[in-house]
Amino acid sequence: MKFEDFAAKKMLEIAHEGDQLTDREKQLIGLAVSATRGCIACSGSRIKRAIESGIPWDALIQAIDVASAVNAGVTTAIALQGINKEGLDSTCVGGACTVS
Repeated sequence: MKFEDFAAKKMLEIAHEGDQLTDREKQLIGLAVSATRGCIACSGSRIKRAIESGIPWDALIQAIDVASAVNAGVTTAIALQGINKEGLDSTCVGGACTVS
């Protein structure tokens, strides 16, 4: 089977038909999501299509950096909520909760 065999292909096409976002915005959102979800094939093809559509390499790197930073924040927030839920000491020691 191929991706084209699944309903998700049609959903993706419909989402890209909307006119409220620019093609650039759609490309960068798609890249952020595919990289976040860990799909190597999707991320690679999204990067290739973004470059082909004229998005500069530096913009792609920044989009990936933003997605990475957001994911890091979510991961940290979830871990801290787990610590609080269990009533554990959430005091950071040795700079473990800081970014230098």
